[in-house]
Amino acid sequence: MIRKYCITLALAFITIAGFAQDMGAAFKADLNPPDIKNVLEKVADWQLKMPLSHSPADWTNAALYAGMADWASIAGNDTYYRWLKDIGDKTNWSYNPQNNPLRRYHADDYCVGQMYIEMYRKYRDKNMIKPVRAYLDRILKDPARGSLEFVNTDTYWSTQRWSWCDALFMGPTVWAKMAAVTKKRKYLDFMFTEYKFTTDYLYDKDEDLYFRDSNYFNRREANGRKVFWGRGNGWVFAGLPVIIRELPSNYSQKEYFVSIYSKMAEKLLSLQQPDGSWHASLLDPASYPNPEMSATAFFVFGLAWGIDHGYLDRETYLPAVVKGWKSMVSSVWPDGKVGFIQPIGADPKAVTREMTEVYGVGGFLMAGTQLYKMAEKGMFN
Repeated sequence: MIRKYCITLALAFITIAGFAQDMGAAFKADLNPPDIKNVLEKVADWQLKMPLSHSPADWTNAALYAGMADWASIAGNDTYYRWLKDIGDKTNWSYNPQNNPLRRYHADDYCVGQMYIEMYRKYRDKNMIKPVRAYLDRILKDPARGSLEFVNTDTYWSTQRWSWCDALFMGPTVWAKMAAVTKKRKYLDFMFTEYKFTTDYLYDKDEDLYFRDSNYFNRREANGRKVFWGRGNGWVFAGLPVIIRELPSNYSQKEYFVSIYSKMAEKLLSLQQPDGSWHASLLDPASYPNPEMSATAFFVFGLAWGIDHGYLDRETYLPAVVKGWKSMVSSVWPDGKVGFIQPIGADPKAVTREMTEVYGVGGFLMAGTQLYKMAEKGMFN
């Protein structure tokens, strides 16, 4: 009887241990450099082993590359830079080719320029930015003039301008980076004009959040609240630090971006869930009860960056960053796969632990790299 009881108890412990490991207990969420680097390396290496399921210059991978470039800067070896350089060589350092002339200005198609510019900064090879720079120059010569109403037809494609909030990560980050490396003000002027045009249209001043596009102005969640998509706002919020850090210190419109960033940060702080995550729907998390890790990673990145650079009060926001990182680490499988990432979409959808996508991994690497830099400064002590 005692032997049978011991066997049963042992099996129970094995089951519990296996469950705990499946829930991400294989990684520590302590905010010290070795533990942060450990999980980032595991996540990055898992992704490198996975074949890319989208076109190499597609926006999905472009978001991954942005995070991978951040991680490469602290990884301690050139493995990840070499991987990114190989991608650039394969794409001829060009944007995502499209045969549809109606989307010749589509921000998704040149988001990959973020990575090209970072590779240029490392290798100083102008060929790495030449095609994308030429693409941006063509837009400057003949910019899109359409409205931001999100309606696609056979003769008109509204996404030639930044008419969906995701585009505020895909497009203006590239323009800001190009301005920084070329010292050409024309890229900033275009970026600001288009960013403001989109914000005037999609930003809800009552909620300090962005509608995904015009189709969501009058939609409501099950609880009657407005529909504000977690990852959509994550794209915007993660893009703002990238833009702000690229701006010249004396840029006249810098405060415009800082103001939006600060208001969103305050709102997002109020929407964080007790477990540290944010959900697919920001105002109706109960209808989508699982955490959503692409939004969570982008928000953690944005908040952490603000603390590090003096835009956000440390005492107020640091607890949210700590909780957010713990939630992120709990989503990582023992092999390095990041779960709870909502598939490609435009609005809140149910998400499960098995779901993953490259853009969520990119957000994870962006957030983790930012936290690593802060940990090295002793900001979590």
